[in-house]
Amino acid sequence: MEAAARVIARRGVRGLRVEELAAEAGVSTALIYYHFKDRTGIMRATLEFISDRAERYTTERDPQAEPLSPEAELEQCLVQELQDTPTVRENSAAWGELRASAVFEPDLREDLAKATLVWVQEVADLLGRAAPMSTATALAAAAERLTALLEGLSVRWLSGGLPLDHARELMSGSVEAELARLRGTS
Repeated sequence: MEAAARVIARRGVRGLRVEELAAEAGVSTALIYYHFKDRTGIMRATLEFISDRAERYTTERDPQAEPLSPEAELEQCLVQELQDTPTVRENSAAWGELRASAVFEPDLREDLAKATLVWVQEVADLLGRAAPMSTATALAAAAERLTALLEGLSVRWLSGGLPLDHARELMSGSVEAELARLRGTS
């Protein structure tokens, strides 16, 4: 799955060739087809893989550290998507390629919509812990705005249109603004 994420991040979904993926993973093409059936199966599995990997690096904390406040946990979860590490760059690029490919590959749309919904719900849950008096509708809308903004900031950062520090500042400021809005203090 790491090889699939790398190939998709570098070449895009349209550039995904099973032969190249097999070479990158160090396995035969027959083994790839055995496990994933077709390109759509590879893309679905890669989407799940990058979602799981993102969850790990956005929630990673020192077990000895003090627990975070709900606000700090929310901000960390979102800002950690903007890290200059090979894993985060690869994940973000692969996510963007999968999202762009869904325009042309209807089979991928449903899986991407489900993955996005899970992410939005996770962010809405974190928002709800930080602003517990908010309605479910308001939390969902705030989570949609924050996750959409994060995707846009990530694309701009990865493509060189936005410095990483500025992208992180914008994300942090947006978290503060959404929490103020939910608490009625904006």
